[in-house]
Amino acid sequence: MFDIGFTELLLIAVVALVVLGPEKLPVAVRTIGLWIGKVKRTVSGIQTEISEELRLDEMKRTAAVAKEQLDSELEEMRSPFVSESEATSVNKKETISSEPSIAAPNLEEDGLKDAQPITDIDKK
Repeated sequence: MFDIGFTELLLIAVVALVVLGPEKLPVAVRTIGLWIGKVKRTVSGIQTEISEELRLDEMKRTAAVAKEQLDSELEEMRSPFVSESEATSVNKKETISSEPSIAAPNLEEDGLKDAQPITDIDKK
């Protein structure tokens, strides 16, 4: 991370000894060590969270691609049945429209306004 050699570390230690003195130097070193440990744990936690989010994002993308593929395959499988059902419904419509319609005779036009309908057998 930092490009600090042994001589630079030795120089920093000598300056710290002169500035802080022999009584406060061990406490200062321990405090600095604790701070560095907290920073390392925090950075490690952040890296873990970022890698987890990247993994989840990749899984979502993979699931979306798989869903699209399955949807297209399902549509391919449905297409023959849909075209058959459309053809069947068109044939039914053609059959219904080609059959002659049976309508009741218009008795008024035929001049049989007062005519009675014929029953099965006239009851005697």
